[in-house]
Amino acid sequence: MKLEEYVFDLKPFTAALLDMDGVLYRGQMPLPGVNEMLAMFARRGITYACVTNNSTLTPEQYEDKLAAMGIAIPAARVITSSVAPRRYLETPVPRGTSAFYIGMEGLREALFGDGYFVYDEQKPQIVVSGLDMGATYAKLTIAALAIRAGARFVGTNPDLTLPTEAGLVPGAGSLQALLTAATGVTPLVIGKPEPTMLHAAIDILEADPQHTLVIGDRLDTDIAGAAAAGLASALVLTGVTTQDDLKHSPLQPDAVYAGLPELVAAWQA
Repeated sequence: MKLEEYVFDLKPFTAALLDMDGVLYRGQMPLPGVNEMLAMFARRGITYACVTNNSTLTPEQYEDKLAAMGIAIPAARVITSSVAPRRYLETPVPRGTSAFYIGMEGLREALFGDGYFVYDEQKPQIVVSGLDMGATYAKLTIAALAIRAGARFVGTNPDLTLPTEAGLVPGAGSLQALLTAATGVTPLVIGKPEPTMLHAAIDILEADPQHTLVIGDRLDTDIAGAAAAGLASALVLTGVTTQDDLKHSPLQPDAVYAGLPELVAAWQA
């Protein structure tokens, strides 16, 4: 199947939810068409947010990372799988609720940075688990005992592995799987392909879901997440998914582009 057979009318979309790695950049290198896309969004009044399953960095750290690549996206436009759980939990959970976390700076700052949640290793009411490259048996034990005692179990994202230069290493989902094996409790997962994070991003942008486009490079997270959230999706072939993957997948996006330059050209046509 040819790429042009996937192309559809982009003009009605007034909001975009962008994956980052594989869409905006790869490694430490920006991908072609990023700044042209941002300029088009500005000209046309299209609101957008970057939505990533990564829970290790804060939005401010992402702003700095992108700036070092020549991409100007403010922290307020970055929604991580640490930010989304915090927003999701704010509605049913009052300020001052005790919580414990397995994660890194991005998750710690999202949960405890402004004092909304109170850090507690003894009897936390919520346990949030993300990627933690310094996870210890002691931390996992605290989390497991709390979950067994009735603490609400929330996962930032379901990614079982994390791609590194050395190969695939355990991801956030692997730590959650360990806790599930130890407790018998399955977490509420916020990140893609679950729809919760995408719904949170739409709420933050105050966007119309019917006119919101998800742009990603992975069928299993970005496109599956868009489908679960009831959103239109566009796949770019600059990251994980290949044309061969696409050909053999039962899950299909609404549109496919070789990269952002082709997507921008189609949006402006």
